[in-house]
Amino acid sequence: MSIVTIHQAKTNLSRLIEKASAGEEVIIARGSKPVARLVPVGEVKGRRQPGSLKGKLQVGPEFFEPLPVSELSGWE
Repeated sequence: MSIVTIHQAKTNLSRLIEKASAGEEVIIARGSKPVARLVPVGEVKGRRQPGSLKGKLQVGPEFFEPLPVSELSGWE
């Protein structure tokens, strides 16, 4: 783990990103007080696919029924 000041982080951002990408945690401090942590993002998942849950979810008929008056008054 490295601790650098904000000025050092601005000057050496590319190097610090390389360190974080390699798995090292970098702490950015304002003076001697830590204010941010630079860590790798991790694995990026695939893109969302529209319709990927088609046929897997079911909505019952009660979903389409009107709400009771007592519940509707809570929304007003």
